[in-house]
Amino acid sequence: MDSEVELENGGIKVDGELGWGKSLPVPSVQEMVRNDSEFVPERYIQESKDRPLDSTFYPKFNEIPAIDLSLLINGDEDELHKLDFACKEWGFFQIINHGVPEEVLGEMKAVVADFFNLPLEEKKKYAMAENDLQGYGQAYVVSEDQKLDWGDLIYLMTSPLEARNMKYWPTTLSGFKEAVEEYSREIERVSEEIMASMSLLMGMDKNGLKRLHVVRKQSMRMNYYPPCSKPDLVLGVSPHSDGGSITLLLQDDDITGLQIRYKGTWLPVKPIPNALVVNIGDVVEAWSNGMYKSIEHRAVTNENKARMSIATFVIPHEGIELGPVESMMQDQPRMYKTMKYLDYIIHSLGRKMDGKAHTNFLKLENES
Repeated sequence: MDSEVELENGGIKVDGELGWGKSLPVPSVQEMVRNDSEFVPERYIQESKDRPLDSTFYPKFNEIPAIDLSLLINGDEDELHKLDFACKEWGFFQIINHGVPEEVLGEMKAVVADFFNLPLEEKKKYAMAENDLQGYGQAYVVSEDQKLDWGDLIYLMTSPLEARNMKYWPTTLSGFKEAVEEYSREIERVSEEIMASMSLLMGMDKNGLKRLHVVRKQSMRMNYYPPCSKPDLVLGVSPHSDGGSITLLLQDDDITGLQIRYKGTWLPVKPIPNALVVNIGDVVEAWSNGMYKSIEHRAVTNENKARMSIATFVIPHEGIELGPVESMMQDQPRMYKTMKYLDYIIHSLGRKMDGKAHTNFLKLENES
C-alpha cells in the first residue's frame, strides 16, 4: 500500500476549517430540558423500530473483554490473544491498567462538566461554523426533518498542534486547555501502545499501523446527555460505527449509557471504574480486510441523571489510501476497495448516522 502522501500545510486548510462537511444548527437539548424537563419534541422521538428497550428487558449478556495494557505492552502472549479475540469477535474492549493517572481522568471529566455548565450564551461563542464540524452543537444533522439525538456536544481537533482551531476552545474556562492537553498526551500514548500490538496481530511490525496513518491525528467529541422524561423514546446518539482507526472512550463510572450491537442484539457496556472503552473504527476494518470489524453502537439516556462522555478518535491523514494491507489478504480474497480516506470521510459525514450503512461504500460490490 502506498504511504507516500503529499502533505500540504500539514493537511490542514489554512483557514483552520476541516473542510470535511457540515452539520445544521439545532436547539440545545440541555437548554430545552432546563426550560421544560417533561416535554419531548416530536423530532426527538425515534421510530418504533429504533427505540431503546426498557433496561429491565435486556437479556443476560457477557461483558465485553477487558484487556490489561500493562501485560500487553510487556509482551504477554495470553493478553495478545485476548486482544485478537476482542477485535475479531467484539470490535470493542475495555482497557485496564493503562497508566493514565486517576487525577488526569478526573480533571478531564471536571472541565467537560464545567463547559456544559456555562450559560448557553457563553457556550454559543464556540458554536460550529456553517462549514465546519468543530465546535459546540450537534453532529450529523444533514436535513431539517431527520430525527435528532438527545444530547449536545463540543468537537475539537486536538493533535497535531497545527490541526487545532483555537476559536472553538473555551480557553477562558479555567483549566480547560491544560486538562485537555494532558489527557490528549496520555491517550496518544495509550493508543500507540494498543496499535503496536494490533500491528503485530495484523502481520506487520509494531510500527505498521503508525506508518499507515502517515500523520496520526486526534480529535475529541465531548458529549452531554441530559436526563429525559421518556428515555424509552429517544436516543442520546443514533446507531453508527466510527470513521477513524480506533476510538477511546472515557465515560461516567456509575451510569451505563453505551450499547453495542452484538449478534443482532443491543448490549449495554457496563463501565469499569477508570477504564477506557476502545472500539475498532472503519479504517482498521478496511486495513484488516474485514478481520477486525467496526461495530455499530449507540447511546441511551435515563430519566434521572445527566451523563457525560469523552470520545477520542485516532484518525489517519486524509490523503492516505484505504484498502487491505497485503498481510491480511494471504488467507482470504480482497473484500475492500482502495480509496482516498478524505473521500470516505466526506461520504460518511454527508449523511445521518445510520448504523453500518456507510461502510458498504468501502466494500467491493460483491461483498456489500
